[in-house]
Amino acid sequence: MQEGVAGIAQGWPPLAIAQSAAPDAAAEPGLLTSTFQAIVLGLVQGITEFLPISSTAHLLIFTKILGWSAVGEKYFVDAIQFGSVIAVLMYFWQDIRQILGGAWTALQQKDWQREEWKILVGIAVGTIPALVFGYLFRDAIPESALVIAVVSIVMSLLLGLAEKIGSRKRGFDNLSILDGLLVGLGQTLALVPGVSRSGSTLTTGMFLGLQRPTAARFSFLLGIPTLAIATLYQSTKAFDNVDRLLPLLVGIISTFIFSYLAIAWLLRYLQRKSTWVFVWYRLAFGATILLSLVAGLIRE
Repeated sequence: MQEGVAGIAQGWPPLAIAQSAAPDAAAEPGLLTSTFQAIVLGLVQGITEFLPISSTAHLLIFTKILGWSAVGEKYFVDAIQFGSVIAVLMYFWQDIRQILGGAWTALQQKDWQREEWKILVGIAVGTIPALVFGYLFRDAIPESALVIAVVSIVMSLLLGLAEKIGSRKRGFDNLSILDGLLVGLGQTLALVPGVSRSGSTLTTGMFLGLQRPTAARFSFLLGIPTLAIATLYQSTKAFDNVDRLLPLLVGIISTFIFSYLAIAWLLRYLQRKSTWVFVWYRLAFGATILLSLVAGLIRE
C-alpha cells in the first residue's frame, strides 16, 4: 500500500511539487516576518555583544527556542554585526582619533613611553592572537547548547573570582603593551561559543588590576579590529542574497541602535557598581540551559 501511494506521488506532478515546495515555504518566512525577526535579532545581538554575557550564546538559544532558521542562519547573524562595529566606532571615535594622533606624534618624536603609543601597540599585539587562532580553529568548536551552558557557568565563576581578587587600582593612563597582549589572549577564549568576547576581556582586565570602567573601555577598543575583520570575513554570503537585503539592512540598523545603548549603559553602570549582576545572570543562564536540555525543552 505504501509503495502504491509513493508511486502515485511520484507520478502525479501537482503532489510531487507540493511535497518539494513545503519545506522551502516553511523555511522561508515572508518579507514582513523576516523584517520583524531581523529587528528582534538585532536587539538581541546589540544588547549582548558588548555586555559580558555572550551574543553567540543568546542568539543561538533564542533562535533554537523560537525555531527561526531562515533569518536566523549564521551568515545573516554574522552580517548584522556590522551594526555593532559601526556603534563602537561612533561611540569611541574621539578616543580613536586621540590614540592615532598621539601615536603618530610619538612615532615622529620616538617617544615610546607616550600613553597613546602604548595603547595602540597594545591593541595591535592583542588583536593578533584572536585573528590567528580564530582563523586556525574557526570550525573546530561546535556551537552546541551544552557547550554554551557549561562555558557560561565557568565564565561566570571566573568573572566572580576577578571581582573578588582584582585590585582595581589601575586607570586608563596606566595601560601597558603587556596589558594589550594579555587581554588579547583572553579575547581568544571567545572562540568558544558562550564565552563572550567582552566578558573574557573584561575578566582578564580585572585580573590584571584594572578598574572596572578602564577594563571595559579597553575591552571595547581592543575588540574593534577583531570584530570588524571577523564580521567582514564571516558575512560575505549574506550580501549575495538580494531577496533578504531589506531584512539585513533593518537588522544592521537595529543592532547599531541597541549596541550603542548597551555600550553607553555598561560604561556608566561600571562607574558605580560591580559586575556581580552579570556573574549571577550567567550562572542562571547556563543552569537554565542545562535543565532545559535534560527536560528536552531544547535540542542539542
